[in-house]
Amino acid sequence: MEPLSPFPWFDAATILVLIAVNGVFAMSELAIVSARQAKLQAMADGGKRGANAALRLARDPGKFLSTVQIGITLIGIINGAYSGSTLGEPIAQRLAALGVPADWSDMLGFGVVISLTTYASLVVGELVPKQFALVAPERIAVIVAGPMELLARITAPIVWLFA
Repeated sequence: MEPLSPFPWFDAATILVLIAVNGVFAMSELAIVSARQAKLQAMADGGKRGANAALRLARDPGKFLSTVQIGITLIGIINGAYSGSTLGEPIAQRLAALGVPADWSDMLGFGVVISLTTYASLVVGELVPKQFALVAPERIAVIVAGPMELLARITAPIVWLFA
């Protein structure tokens, strides 16, 4: 039996970062959409940084929501392909070392990676961030609005292409 190749921890960390970025997109989307405009206006009147940007996004969410949707979709595609191609073989090697037949370990390794990535993407990349957004939509909206507004401007040509 061949020795196991080193586990690609950098690739695993990259996948986790992509899931976290997906979570930021999901949280931002729900925070902006569910934030009460009257409360955002009061925050803006009080000089709260980010409140005016949050109001602009809440009043005209079209481009922002398109940007978020494209971002979430691209991250999902990249994450699935990247996780399967970088972690499938190392997991298959470890399964074979545990006694899983070689003709099963490759497919099973790939399946384990995709299943774990999908689960983490749903929980960490979608459900938990959306719960945070529902608990404190205005507070989160004013934090994410500036960067999301900038991202919407930068990606405007891509959004236009898909619209």
